[in-house]
Amino acid sequence: MKTLFENQVALVTGAASGMGLAAAKAFAQAGASVALADVNGDAVTAAAQELADAGFKVVGIRCNVADINEVKSMVEQTVAAFGRLDFAFNNAGVQSPVAETADADPRDYDFVMDVNLRGIWNCMKYELIEMRKQGSGAIVNNSSLGGLVGIAERGIYHASKHGVVGLTKSAGLEYAHKGIRINAVCPGIIETPMVSGMLESQPEAMAELMKEVPMRRLGRAEEIADAVLWLCSPASSFIVGHALPVDGGYTVR
Repeated sequence: MKTLFENQVALVTGAASGMGLAAAKAFAQAGASVALADVNGDAVTAAAQELADAGFKVVGIRCNVADINEVKSMVEQTVAAFGRLDFAFNNAGVQSPVAETADADPRDYDFVMDVNLRGIWNCMKYELIEMRKQGSGAIVNNSSLGGLVGIAERGIYHASKHGVVGLTKSAGLEYAHKGIRINAVCPGIIETPMVSGMLESQPEAMAELMKEVPMRRLGRAEEIADAVLWLCSPASSFIVGHALPVDGGYTVR
């Protein structure tokens, strides 16, 4: 595993914590040079420094994925640091407040779409420009179980994550014959800072959601990282445009 991605370069957004940080660590442990990006500049700098202190080749980049100019700079900084771009995990995302559709705030809609959907489109645009030059690469977009099913009062978030799946499938068709594979991972309820906040602020709603998880536990960020690395690895070389649920069985029904 230590040499699986040796001499290759990975970019991870939302990498200061949770699934993004777990994936960045996994890429580094597998031999890749890793660019960690996050809107929280201090946190991503600290995360990158921790990995650098452990002997890994990393760089930390502050980036708001909703800002296309910052995304362009993020990819340019990655290539400047390491010379190429082989893998990307477009993970950065935000949750929407629980609300019936008629009561939802349009500002929440715009914010969630800007980060969760436009943000991934922004990232893919500049990642693909680089990968197209190389004629190779693999991209994994972070959707959600919310990209596969609906849940009442979470329409904004689920709409954004359904959009990620559609974008992944369409782009996957465009680039499969160009040596670039694009897939999505669809996490269930994972033990991350975002979910911890939801458990505190929405205990009853979250308790109801947990009843629908056949494995009866939260997922671990490392379990998502394992799926991401598999989708980037030669082991998944014939998989394109797939939305892979990693959800403890939530979406099996």
